[in-house]
Amino acid sequence: MRLIKSTAIIGVLTLMSRVLGLVRDTLSATYLGAGPINDALVTAYKIPNTFRRIFAEGAFNSAFVPLYARRIEEDGEEKADQFASEAFAGLFFVVAVLVVLFEITMPWTLNLFGVGLGREANIETGFGGALSTYGLAVIGAQITMPYLLLISLTAMFSGILNTRHRFVAAAFAPVFLNVMLISIFIVMLKADWSKAQLVLYLCLGMSFSGILQLSLVVWACRKAGVKIKLQRPRMTPGMKRLLTLGIPGLLAAGITHINIMVSHNISTMQAGGASWLNYADRFYQLPLGMIGIAMGVALLPSLSRSLRSGDEQGAKSSLNRAMEIAAFLTLPAAVALAVMPEFLVGGLFEHGAFDAADTHATGTALRMFAFGLPAFVLIKVLTPAFFARENTKTPMVYAGISAVVNLVFGYLMFLKVGFWGLALATSFAGWVNVYFLTRTLLRNGSFEPDARLLSRLPRIALASFVMGIATWCLAIYFTPMLDGGILTDYLLLLLVSGLGFVLYAVIAFVFKAYGFSDLRDALKR
Repeated sequence: MRLIKSTAIIGVLTLMSRVLGLVRDTLSATYLGAGPINDALVTAYKIPNTFRRIFAEGAFNSAFVPLYARRIEEDGEEKADQFASEAFAGLFFVVAVLVVLFEITMPWTLNLFGVGLGREANIETGFGGALSTYGLAVIGAQITMPYLLLISLTAMFSGILNTRHRFVAAAFAPVFLNVMLISIFIVMLKADWSKAQLVLYLCLGMSFSGILQLSLVVWACRKAGVKIKLQRPRMTPGMKRLLTLGIPGLLAAGITHINIMVSHNISTMQAGGASWLNYADRFYQLPLGMIGIAMGVALLPSLSRSLRSGDEQGAKSSLNRAMEIAAFLTLPAAVALAVMPEFLVGGLFEHGAFDAADTHATGTALRMFAFGLPAFVLIKVLTPAFFARENTKTPMVYAGISAVVNLVFGYLMFLKVGFWGLALATSFAGWVNVYFLTRTLLRNGSFEPDARLLSRLPRIALASFVMGIATWCLAIYFTPMLDGGILTDYLLLLLVSGLGFVLYAVIAFVFKAYGFSDLRDALKR
């Protein structure tokens, strides 16, 4: 019940953020399209976000939360907060040094992210003079780098809140980013900005949103009675243990996201490739954020506290229910993205500078990502089972294997078919990771599929398949009605998506993939 409630809270607020993210991307597609200028913006965003995931979602999600939960259970909240103060000092020092190094070396280190960006100064800045695509990305990345420090600290305070089962503030914080960027687009409607100016203001908005996000979670921690003290970094026994667990987690996240960085770098070699992959990525990030990330965030504290109290069976049951919920929500989303990607992309993005060719390219990439969506969600569900047991090395090894698969297969596919080969390789590598994680959990007894899970998974898959056929037919019927008018197109998207949702709910109920008792239990509290 707590897992369902926690996931629902995080999922709803994450959905709000991701929907606003789609609004933001719709505005970006309308005014910037999928050309070189948007490639520069995507690259400027990519650098702080990549390292945010390495430090915040990697080291701290894998190491800090289980250790903090253990301190609360064994030593009380005061000792736990002392450990958090030590972690805050260490994280601030390391990330601040990294940010300064990037700021100084950005004209050269950007080659790691955008080697294919143009070097000709043909973009009018609006401030006098012209910039190359590469130069615009350099300035944009220098503006966005402070966001890395702010959001890494936000992640730490969010981990504290999640461990204490206070999910609202941490889940709501990302909304600030999209609200800020949408506001900049609205201001642009009344201002006479060039596209380059818009890019730079958007980068500035990203960093400013980090201040708002950090302020919110710090305020929420104070309301919860958390007492974090400012102190200089010290190598205490707690920090040594954090490093012991955190470095493998950091390497695991580092391998995965550096691999994403390399894929992005390769995509810049094809004009528009980085933008098409980014727009497709935004679509599958919607269900991934609402289901996978929300489930992982809620599951890790639950597993950690169950294991700390000796309830091994409770931890196994939580993992079974997490997989069941993830499958129930993810499989229909993956099928829908796979059968009607062009309809979704065209209805949402094909306005202004984003044309039919961009829709086809983005839709092709989205279909490739859809094949991997269940794997991406399962990784978020399975890795907490390792992290909660303070085992961060095994996921690191498997992330490394999948990264090598992604890199080699992706580069070969890029040479053969272009940018969408990178998306296909990412999906394939995700399933490789899931295979190794599942095999290990089964072998060591940490995961034992129960009768309910084994009974419902095929029913969920069958219901998703039937729903997929129906939505494919609906998309074919309604596609000619998309006319480029935003209101009409959005209404058609809502109609088809709503019908698909209702069909799936009915079919899944008929196939007994869920029952009235599930709804009653979920809504009790």
